[in-house]
Amino acid sequence: MLYHLFEYLNKAQIDFPGLGLFRYLSFRAALATVFSLLIAWVFGKYIIRFLQRKQIGEEIRNLGLEGQLSKRGTPAMGGIIILLSIMVPVLLFGNLLNVYVQLMLFSTMWIGCIGFLDDYIKVVRKNKEGLSGRFKILGQAGLGLIVASAMYFCGDKTTKTTIPFVKENEFDYQWLSPVCGECSGLVGWIIYALVVTFIIVAVSNGANLTDGMDGLLSGVSIIIGVVLGIFAYLSGNIIYADYLNIMYIPRSGELVVFMAAFVGALIGFLWYNSYPAQVFMGDTGSLTIGAIVAVFAVVVRKELLIPILCGIFVVESLSVVLQVAWFKYTKRRYGEGRRIFKMTPLHHHFQKKSGDVPALIQRPAQALPEAKIVMRFFIVAILLAVLTVVTLKVR
Repeated sequence: MLYHLFEYLNKAQIDFPGLGLFRYLSFRAALATVFSLLIAWVFGKYIIRFLQRKQIGEEIRNLGLEGQLSKRGTPAMGGIIILLSIMVPVLLFGNLLNVYVQLMLFSTMWIGCIGFLDDYIKVVRKNKEGLSGRFKILGQAGLGLIVASAMYFCGDKTTKTTIPFVKENEFDYQWLSPVCGECSGLVGWIIYALVVTFIIVAVSNGANLTDGMDGLLSGVSIIIGVVLGIFAYLSGNIIYADYLNIMYIPRSGELVVFMAAFVGALIGFLWYNSYPAQVFMGDTGSLTIGAIVAVFAVVVRKELLIPILCGIFVVESLSVVLQVAWFKYTKRRYGEGRRIFKMTPLHHHFQKKSGDVPALIQRPAQALPEAKIVMRFFIVAILLAVLTVVTLKVR
């Protein structure tokens, strides 16, 4: 809103101190980061107190993890802090006429509402099942179709994207179409829509699974957000895009403001969510974070880099899938279910010492402190982020 106000004053030739600064993307991105951090930091404590007064606390199951029961009663639904800290700075400093900004704001609120409803049923209505899994998948899939449609029909009607490690690094989903002629474009869009939907569902749920330790998802997502912000800036600048031989996406540079607010909001939230956490983000935050990362990657045409950049989410999801599949298979074959990991998602595996649970993988022998596990995941996330950036030149 302030961006449009200053643009109006500039066109009206009204001299106002600092008026020209709002034309610079870097200045508005810096303001978005600072404001989002301050909103999370200042208003976060009041939201936490409100949740405590209303006794909106997390119900903790006893899984035999060290320090787990001490978290019982910690306020949940802290994702509200993240949503507020993202939306306000973007509305203030972003170009709200930009279709990509509109799409990111819509996606944030769409998944945020689904996550909030799930948390409300769990912690307010005291229904441990929460929102039906089918309803959540349906909501995520619906967002995927909306994003794919907006990217195709509101853009330049292309289904092209960037493929890593290849010299001619543009890939068109239309090439996968089994038909030719006039129908190939429609079939190509259907394939593109299915891929986008799968990515949003997978990354959103992957982030949700990663949210199991104090500060883990927040810290990993900050690292991912910085890389995506760099990609948006480079893709929206024709000079850098030409130099790096990456796809130039007009008007995508404005997304830097959104991602700056996203990173600032997570840093501010980490102030309260770091070990020992004063608040949990709940599905309101975790589902939204995953959806933001997925949609943003799709918008800047870097969705095929997600397996590298979001490697933590991928591994966490795979650990659950493999554990469940192996348990069911061995139960059918041997009459009792067996495990690959001591516990899933993967971060909990490291909280169990060898021999606590019969499993194929028993290392490490000793249980690791939660803070050490989180920090090591951060280090892995940084290495994956560096590798993702390097793909810009490694072909």
